Amino acid sequence: MKTGLFFGSFNPIHIGHLAIANYIVEYSDLEEIWFVVSPHNPLKKKTTLLDDRNRLYMVHMAIEDDPRFRACDIEFYLPQPSYTIDTMAYIAEKYPDREFILIMGEDNLLTLHKWKNPEEIIKRYAIITYPRVNPGNADDKALASILDIAKVTRVEAPLMEISGSFIRDAIREGKDISWFVPSRVWKYLKEMHYDER
Repeated sequence: MKTGLFFGSFNPIHIGHLAIANYIVEYSDLEEIWFVVSPHNPLKKKTTLLDDRNRLYMVHMAIEDDPRFRACDIEFYLPQPSYTIDTMAYIAEKYPDREFILIMGEDNLLTLHKWKNPEEIIKRYAIITYPRVNPGNADDKALASILDIAKVTRVEAPLMEISGSFIRDAIREGKDISWFVPSRVWKYLKEMHYDER
């Protein structure tokens, strides 16, 4: 089964994440997308993260009615910080009947040469990328050499410029941004008093 792995902090999950996943599963040959909740992205400050289990729970709430999607906590049980190549090796061994494809925004694709063992990633896995506003440029020689041989499919998903930091800041400012996240997630954020953090 062709399965897309959509890595992210999902801090919190919002309609941008869901719209992109929905588009990709409908306009590609993927049969399923797993939302891989990352406890710690090496390129992000951990202090800005909501609790790991709460972020996972919100992903569950956001996608529980859609059989095409699955919440995945596999990185919670691996050494931190999380590196994609390590997670992919573990997940491929655990689920040998699946063909895993990485899903990432163009901005992440353009940092691929800074990841751990990028040559191994592109050798073993195909990548689906979606557009971002001002993703950066690909004029770095190390990046160009990797992208030359990577199996990258670009999908024309709608540009979604919603960020978790915008949502967190808005909640702290007392704004009603209930249309930016699934209703169950919004209710949970309010119940957990994230506006007081």
